[in-house]
Amino acid sequence: MKQEQDYTNGSHIWEDSELFQESAKGVIKAAEELGLSDELIDRLIQPRRALVVTLPVRMDNGDVRFFDGYRVQHSMTLGPAKGGIRYHPDSTLSETAALAMLMTYKCSLFSLPLGGAKGAVRCDSMALSDREKQALTRRYCSEIHSFIGPDRDIPAPDIGTDAQVMAWFMDTYSFEKGHAVPGVVTGKPVEIGGSLGRLEATGRGVIYTIIETAKHLDMELNQDTTIVINGFGNVGSVSASKAKKLGCKVIAVSDVKGGLYNPNGLNITDVQNYVKENTFLEGYKEADYITNDELIELETDIFIPASVSGIVTKDNADRVKAKIIAEGANGPLTRDADIILRDKNVTIIPDILANAGGVTVSYFEYVQDLQNMFWSEKDVNNKLWNTVSETVQRVFHESQRRKTDLRTAAFMVGIQRVIKAFTWRGTFP
Repeated sequence: MKQEQDYTNGSHIWEDSELFQESAKGVIKAAEELGLSDELIDRLIQPRRALVVTLPVRMDNGDVRFFDGYRVQHSMTLGPAKGGIRYHPDSTLSETAALAMLMTYKCSLFSLPLGGAKGAVRCDSMALSDREKQALTRRYCSEIHSFIGPDRDIPAPDIGTDAQVMAWFMDTYSFEKGHAVPGVVTGKPVEIGGSLGRLEATGRGVIYTIIETAKHLDMELNQDTTIVINGFGNVGSVSASKAKKLGCKVIAVSDVKGGLYNPNGLNITDVQNYVKENTFLEGYKEADYITNDELIELETDIFIPASVSGIVTKDNADRVKAKIIAEGANGPLTRDADIILRDKNVTIIPDILANAGGVTVSYFEYVQDLQNMFWSEKDVNNKLWNTVSETVQRVFHESQRRKTDLRTAAFMVGIQRVIKAFTWRGTFP
């Protein structure tokens, strides 16, 4: 068997980011425990194809700026590729490839007939006007439209994008095709083929995985259960609301600038209303203002990192005081941090399990678009609960059977389904 680092030695242009290295190592560990060959391990890691585009956009001041855009399709063995589009100033081809790889095993883990993909535009979406963002979105869609489609690759929202961006994207793709194609993206507004329950799906899924994990740990979730959330975007905000509804006490939340802390529990509805009016948490008076570093080190029962990758590292992992970590973001723990925390007996619900509520309900939306028949929000949420519950049980069973951690077990479940599909389909030519 090759040494682990040989798979991720920077020999390909998509392997130069830490996130790709960390994600690949997780796949490698699971694959080696399954006893897979070098050839299969290489195939499990390398993306199928990638597209890089340059996007000229006329800004409001009349200048033309150029933005880099990416779309990576990691695997289409199980079905059409699926994955979000993020607008972020630090996006790279390598990071996009890593996220596409995670999507492959996330979809497989949840038994969805989909492969993995991811898209990104390197930009600061908060610095763009609505007109500039629309122009950027339509140009990006126009550049990659031959690469995607309901039977090929189905984008969705991610960091920096939302239902409005998906609406512009769908409209542009439909214009290129000459007729409405609602199934080209998910996460759309309900009025043009979106699904009820999609907006809250990722955050709701995070809480569902916590509920099921607590059952396995014989841990009660009640008014004495404390929760800390890093990131107060869609995922973090919804997770906070659902945790509060569950009866738990959310004592801290944060955004890119800093966080709020109240040991007696935050009024989440009030905080959400404040953010709607002021964009950031900064200035909120009903809690102490703390840094993100201080928030990560708070003593709590449950910690939900729901912002960006790599916020918990070997440098601060030993100061994390949570019993359960549910990865609402992709790759928020580095591999070194993961090892340190597991040695401290912290239960880590890995990203491909914890944050898969979004892609699961995206699949439900895709099915509804194809059938042109739509479900009630109650039906969507019930289906999500059943899917998440069954998947968490499957991962815990695999973890106990293989005597391994939840992350490795989750990858093992996802990998085995992909490998079976590889075997049946064979290699062409």
